[in-house]
Amino acid sequence: MKDLLLGIDFGTGGCKVTAIRLDGAFAGEASEEYPTEHAFPGWSEQDPADWYTAMCCALKKLQQNGVDLKRVLSISFDGSTHNAVLLDSQMKPLRKTIMWTDQRSVEECKFLRENYGEKIFQTAYQQATPTWTLPQLCWLQKHEPDVLKQTAKILFVKDYVRYLVTGVAVTDYIEAQGTLFFDMQRMTWSEELAALAGLRKEQLPELIKPVDSAGVVTSKAASETGLPEGTLVICGTSDSAVEDYGAGAIEPGDCIVKLATAGNVNVMTAKPHPFATTLTYSHVIEGMWYTVSATNAAALCQRWMRDTLCQNEVKEAQALGTKAFALMDQLAEQSNPGANGVMFHPYLQGERSPYWDPKLRSSFTGVSISSTKGDFIRALFEGVAYSLRDCFGTIEEMKLPVNRIFLIGGGARGKLWSEIVCNVFNLPLQVPTPGDASFGTALLAATGAGV
Repeated sequence: MKDLLLGIDFGTGGCKVTAIRLDGAFAGEASEEYPTEHAFPGWSEQDPADWYTAMCCALKKLQQNGVDLKRVLSISFDGSTHNAVLLDSQMKPLRKTIMWTDQRSVEECKFLRENYGEKIFQTAYQQATPTWTLPQLCWLQKHEPDVLKQTAKILFVKDYVRYLVTGVAVTDYIEAQGTLFFDMQRMTWSEELAALAGLRKEQLPELIKPVDSAGVVTSKAASETGLPEGTLVICGTSDSAVEDYGAGAIEPGDCIVKLATAGNVNVMTAKPHPFATTLTYSHVIEGMWYTVSATNAAALCQRWMRDTLCQNEVKEAQALGTKAFALMDQLAEQSNPGANGVMFHPYLQGERSPYWDPKLRSSFTGVSISSTKGDFIRALFEGVAYSLRDCFGTIEEMKLPVNRIFLIGGGARGKLWSEIVCNVFNLPLQVPTPGDASFGTALLAATGAGV
């Protein structure tokens, strides 16, 4: 019996797979982290091979958790946006992928704003910042020109992995909107803007809708992943778009606050609202849009603290059969609101909204001889919450109506952190269960399959 739908999410920090039943009920989930390399200050790169490996590991875990992949009717993919995978004529990656958190293209952004800023904004509805694909490729054009010359096709994170599963090389129009060379009015590639990085039309993938078919699982992929050969694969789209969809933010005025690797405040709208310090995207539901005010590092800060300052908790968690984050939460609960004077600025990778400054950096202040590890962890939670509130302030500045607010993301699963965010916003926030990207992508798999 084919009665399961699979959503496969490639976030900034790892792959998560969620299975749902035909009625939308949750059936199981599994995840696997992958690394980000920082060869130089401000650089962020990932190895595309790690995404496929992580997916295979997550699918294996899902099976170990009791989910029978033979029952899967259709699957879909989502991923973090802006990250170009440069492929040669054999469809092999030419280099590691520059991630959206990379800040190396500051000078390229300055050049683009000074010479083409108005043209870019009127066409792509965005400002040139290091987040976007165009300035990343302009940097490569200057420093690694041979790579772009050898590039036969450009895909993006979820599209590349989906290509390995199906052999079909396409992307969707919402993903394409994250490049800075997409024409938002004509809903197609802007060859004029793409040419600023020396790109040719034939290097860009075909555009389809998020709910369109993008092939079926090949025999090779079936043997590597455990997915049944011939299983329908739906295109999918960006993680941000499916997060809105999965959380139930499907009407103008709905808002999500995302507490994941990065943090977002997304507001659904009936028409586009281009604004200098926000991002503008189409919604999965045709005819709708959403405005994004985003912070670069949210739950990433928690992961950074775990990996650098909480190794004792990691070892203790392994011995207890629990997660280090749970032990970190317990330490934070021992601190007081305000973290006994310790403050944290969560700018580990520069910042987007509202400052748009790639050179901003994190700091702890207010540290005294009596400060504890719990104070540092709580200060981190509070600092991220205030950063998200800064993002919401941009939405208020735009005077966009906000009705319902949904709190989503891995960080939202922590009771203390969720409470802190609610207190900082001083507004009621709903926590949908489930409501993350992989769940929204599983819903896309259902829609695309006609369920």
